[in-house]
Amino acid sequence: MTKTELFLKLAQPNELGFSRWVLVGEFVGEYAELKFGNGASWARKESTLAKKFKIEFDKNRTSGNGIDAIRLAGFNDDNSTQYINAAIKKEIRSRRCVILGTSNPEVDHKNGMKNESRVMQNENQKLSDFQPLSKAANDAKRQFCKECKASGKRYDAKLLGYPMSYYYGVAEHHGEENACIGCYWYDPLEFKKHLQEKINP
Repeated sequence: MTKTELFLKLAQPNELGFSRWVLVGEFVGEYAELKFGNGASWARKESTLAKKFKIEFDKNRTSGNGIDAIRLAGFNDDNSTQYINAAIKKEIRSRRCVILGTSNPEVDHKNGMKNESRVMQNENQKLSDFQPLSKAANDAKRQFCKECKASGKRYDAKLLGYPMSYYYGVAEHHGEENACIGCYWYDPLEFKKHLQEKINP
């Protein structure tokens, strides 16, 4: 078993890639080889673990500058673009941001949780699984999706001044594959279409 596999066994991340804080004091017995040597060793930025997960360290639990605890904070979105079909990527980038109308957009997975197995396998992807977002809009969405995954509550579009929160579903979710559907950030154009229907039934 590799050190990455060993840590995952100990940390037990959930389906969204989040784990509890694991104290370095737990690196004993079966997990003794996880003890950090120079720096974060097996959990460094270029490690196998860091390529898949966002890693957070806590150095404030004891005196000194060593790592006291480590946890996983979701899947690493930075690597998500490698899972986008090249033809889809090219088409999306030729369009304008669906929020700001600017050119040269980033290619955004509509499902911010990235938990749909079909979409994460590029041979099965559809153009409708993605949308063009400017860097500013995509950065904002990424932050709100992170908060949504961590809290189990979806983004409320009323915070943007809209008269409805979602066009489908409710606030709470349990990480289901379709949990993003209905959220403003999942598909702003679809959201506005339902908004018009609400205003002009």
